[in-house]
Amino acid sequence: MNSFAIRPEDLRDTLTTALGDKAHAVSVALGEVTVHVGASQYLDVMTCLRDAPGCQFEQLIDLAGVDYSAYREVGTDGPRFGVTVHLLSVSLNQRVRVKVLCPDDDLPLVDSVNSLWNSANWYEREAFDLYGIVFEGHNDLRRILTDYGFIGHPFRKDFPLSGHVEMRYDAERQRVIYEPVSIEPREITPRIIREDNYGGLN
Repeated sequence: MNSFAIRPEDLRDTLTTALGDKAHAVSVALGEVTVHVGASQYLDVMTCLRDAPGCQFEQLIDLAGVDYSAYREVGTDGPRFGVTVHLLSVSLNQRVRVKVLCPDDDLPLVDSVNSLWNSANWYEREAFDLYGIVFEGHNDLRRILTDYGFIGHPFRKDFPLSGHVEMRYDAERQRVIYEPVSIEPREITPRIIREDNYGGLN
């Protein structure tokens, strides 16, 4: 049996009261509390979660971009991109997950929470780099994992496995150069050996 510093249902009720109509929904599943919020209310909700009595989430412990495009294959429609954030209250020993969807698939954009938690800095840059999600108000939003001339966002589900370009060192030019990918994508099927007495077995 799980033991919690505060029952998830009690935390859900506290957050529901604190956030009011700023949140779309506050739910409990598998002993975890999730707040669903619209992009226009995202920064207000996050400020409230940090400052309001009974919330006091002093630490942002994770922030990740999400590409929901494959959800359409199972009959779930809606915005393609979203952001999921995990917050921790050290003083009250409680955690919450916050989910926000980007309303525009062509320019996925939500407010930055870097002004609320410094730890959001690199997480937001990572989500920008890998998913192309723009965090409005971030004061240094640039790529963090890919190369300077990288094209596209590699965690998007429509990004090709082999990428768009490849790089190599050119001895003649004495520098690194970029070229279109020369690898032909192919499906690898394992070779199955069916021979009598293979490996001395009958």
